[in-house]
Amino acid sequence: MEKEIRFPVPPFTLETAIQKIQMAEDAWNTKNPEKVATAYTIDSEWRNRNMFIKGRKEIIEFLTEKWKKELNYQLKKEYWAHTDNRIAVRFEYEYQNEKGEWFRAYGNENWEFNENGLMSKRFASINDLEIEEKDRKYK
Repeated sequence: MEKEIRFPVPPFTLETAIQKIQMAEDAWNTKNPEKVATAYTIDSEWRNRNMFIKGRKEIIEFLTEKWKKELNYQLKKEYWAHTDNRIAVRFEYEYQNEKGEWFRAYGNENWEFNENGLMSKRFASINDLEIEEKDRKYK
């Protein structure tokens, strides 16, 4: 079996860490669970709010359900820090629920990558704030 490689690979520089973050933002904004899942190892471990997710299959299931409920989703990620194989990001995203109410979610993510540049761990702390449509930042 051919090894999966997702460039850039560790050890990260400031430039490659920022590139990795932009790639993640772009993928998540497609709202395509299968596409997003390809950035993670087969056995990737996640903590997302109070949920613990393991592996690509569960990632795809989680994201499929997420984007059924979080409509008009738009995400922005920002560099916070990095080491050789880890990146920390600050993010916020906006979404609308099925009732038409708008929310902005804020949080931090800590990422760990394997030697092939696939994310093996993702730990996300997220808080949601209801907002008025006129207060949206991302349109």
